[in-house]
Amino acid sequence: MDPEFWHERWTRGEIGFHQQDFNAHMQKFMASLGLASGANVLVPLCGKTRDMLWLVAQGFRVTGIEINPRAVVDFFAESGLVAEVESCTDSSRYRSGDIEIWRADFLRLDPSRLPQADAVYDRAALVALPPKMRKAYASQLKPMIPPGAPMLLLTLDYPGAEMQGPPFPVSSDEVCELFGDEFEVEQLLSENCLEREHRFREKGVTRMTESVHLLRKNS
Repeated sequence: MDPEFWHERWTRGEIGFHQQDFNAHMQKFMASLGLASGANVLVPLCGKTRDMLWLVAQGFRVTGIEINPRAVVDFFAESGLVAEVESCTDSSRYRSGDIEIWRADFLRLDPSRLPQADAVYDRAALVALPPKMRKAYASQLKPMIPPGAPMLLLTLDYPGAEMQGPPFPVSSDEVCELFGDEFEVEQLLSENCLEREHRFREKGVTRMTESVHLLRKNS
């Protein structure tokens, strides 16, 4: 899945993954991370999620990373924010108040260019990637997280043969395989979400589980 796939999705407006409301699991479980006021939350593959506004409203700073320029521009415009823009050859940084978004390819971005992350929030990044790309995602993300820092990770799991992602199915076992070497992994929630996910039922999915994981990097 190359960047052009996502650029085409944004151009055609095929962004069913975007939520107008703040994510309910984020609101319920973010306190579990134990973050201090002013902590910087990294949001990889952020799109134009409004969850970043909620995080700032709780007193946190946010660093988002998104490959599609339209998503970044739309986020600030739809949020009524005016961003300062710094452009480089392979990326651009948009900043407004306590939110900065890097328009960049996450897998190619040099982590040393980013402000230090105190935590990570992943609602739609890991599930957006096919299996062959997930190890690269985890390998890129791990050095961005300092020892002791937490990560709130949301995943979906369903019979893979029933629907072509994204979102792709990610089991809790795979979460442990990807991150268990450097993180303590705790499953905070696992629930049947198919009843409220009409668009997936219409595609023939017969079972879908949404899980919330709390990961904390080993010291």
